[in-house]
Amino acid sequence: MKIGMNLLLWTSHVTEEHRPVLEMLKKQGYDGVEIPMFELDVAHYAKVGKWCDELGLARTAVTCRGVDDNPIGPDAATRAKGVANNKLVLDCCQAAGCTVLAGPYHSALGHFTGSGPTADEFKWGVDSMRQVAEHAAKTNVTLAVEYLNRFECYFLNCAADTAKFIDAVGHPSCRMMYDTFHANIEEKNILEAVKACSKQTVHWHISENDRSTPGQGDIKWAESFAALKTVGYDGWLTIEAFGLALPALAAATKIWRKMFTTEEALAKDGLKFVKEQLAKIA
Repeated sequence: MKIGMNLLLWTSHVTEEHRPVLEMLKKQGYDGVEIPMFELDVAHYAKVGKWCDELGLARTAVTCRGVDDNPIGPDAATRAKGVANNKLVLDCCQAAGCTVLAGPYHSALGHFTGSGPTADEFKWGVDSMRQVAEHAAKTNVTLAVEYLNRFECYFLNCAADTAKFIDAVGHPSCRMMYDTFHANIEEKNILEAVKACSKQTVHWHISENDRSTPGQGDIKWAESFAALKTVGYDGWLTIEAFGLALPALAAATKIWRKMFTTEEALAKDGLKFVKEQLAKIA
């Protein structure tokens, strides 16, 4: 099991000024980091990957799509743009040495139509994601499609439905991820949810109910880690927490106030908590 830290706690775009953050996370004992990829510059992410290599940090990545490049939008040109941008993210992943691409890049983040997903949207989503998966195979990156709670998207909201979507895409490079925050809102039974998507799951986000320090909120952590052991999961456990550094994503994340003392303390306490939980199920 590898433990990572999502850099969205600090920024949506990692630059030279964030190298001390990488150094701090390595010193704390993290195996790797999750790199936000929104400004799609392949050469830039090659530099970020080099910084991580120098520190011995492995990498995953996270991204999302919006209304202008919605892979399930009714306009074919918009869907094509979503596919193209997801492919460009994968090129950035390859340059940075990221092995997994997590996130809700299946549809537009924070966009709603007033109803649930239609048959056409599901068909469009499958077609779009299959094209992205074919490119993922060329870049040696595994897609980890993320479902979100009903307040952030309407297309994929639970583990079982996301597993069905992955099966419909039907490509070995297209898998899914599980996020404790979203599951806390949407799932009736943690063990059954984890079991429902265990064959498709390649990535986990460890995220507290208030999006701050894991272990200091109300997530059913004992049940979550027990379920993880039950299905034999052995991939990344990446802490995802949010502060006030992401005004562009505030409409979706709904983070209006700081829920922790410092980012460094959150990372340290979160890592300690995850290791303690893993020791209990060893």
